[in-house]
Amino acid sequence: MRKLFPDYLLITLKGIAMGAADVVPGVSGGTIAFISGIYQELIDSINKINLSTLKSSKENGIKATWGAINGNFLVALVLGIALSILTFSKIITHLLKNHPILVWSFFFGLVLASILFIWKEITNWSWRTILSLIIGILISYYITIAKPTESPDSYWYLFLSGFLAIIAMILPGVSGAFILLLMGSYQTVIGTINQFREGISSMNFEIIGQALLKLTTFALGAIIGLKLFSKVLTWMFSNHKNTTLALLIGFMVGSLNKIWPWKEVLETRINSHGEAIPFIEKSILPQHFQGNPQILTAIIMVVCGFMLIFGLEKIANRLGKN
Repeated sequence: MRKLFPDYLLITLKGIAMGAADVVPGVSGGTIAFISGIYQELIDSINKINLSTLKSSKENGIKATWGAINGNFLVALVLGIALSILTFSKIITHLLKNHPILVWSFFFGLVLASILFIWKEITNWSWRTILSLIIGILISYYITIAKPTESPDSYWYLFLSGFLAIIAMILPGVSGAFILLLMGSYQTVIGTINQFREGISSMNFEIIGQALLKLTTFALGAIIGLKLFSKVLTWMFSNHKNTTLALLIGFMVGSLNKIWPWKEVLETRINSHGEAIPFIEKSILPQHFQGNPQILTAIIMVVCGFMLIFGLEKIANRLGKN
């Protein structure tokens, strides 16, 4: 039986860590949930939210229904995630604009460590798991080099982005922000979150309304995706855990091409603010990078990202023993 403090405070802190991870392309909030020991409870709680449970509130009462869906846990977790996203979105935007090589190097280290972490969870390698790994690598790598065909600013595309991103967010090892990056929606979503926060701070209701419309469209896609996929995910992990984990590892290995720190811009596009931003990029070696490649600092950032994941794992293991 959890008490309000410190149990739910700890859940909120884990939510903050998940939210920070979900803002970062290449880091999975699902991985943080997995490492911190709340992943299974999260999936089970999501699955309990359905029409039959909500209808039973008339017979059993709101309090019993709230307990049945693990409402306190979900509210504490979502509160942490929301606070983190609103806070870190501005920081990430600033860092990506001013220190892109160092930020992507840090992300690269995070993904490398996540690959090793998930790899350790596979208990048996067979031809199915190896095939699943190869398929994941090929699919993910193809997505990293594919050219987006739709505008990331359109509402239906935001809905689709939310639908696919939330699926990735609850998968250990697959980053929802990374999916947004692949779809070209990352800057749009982060920019809209920043716009919403700035609208609130200035009490500009026109800006708030525009941002809310986009965020609501994105959230609607996310809610539908979450409900549809949570049961599938539960079944996959219950019946084909090793194959599923191998597929996730494949997605992550293939994704390394996208978060490689040194890029050559092949094509740009104009965003909703009239700014020219990279649209299609190619990974290149540091010595071919135009400008200061910052190789030594980049290596340090890779190590920092790598050690962060293993630090979180150690902390989670200690908490699990207490």
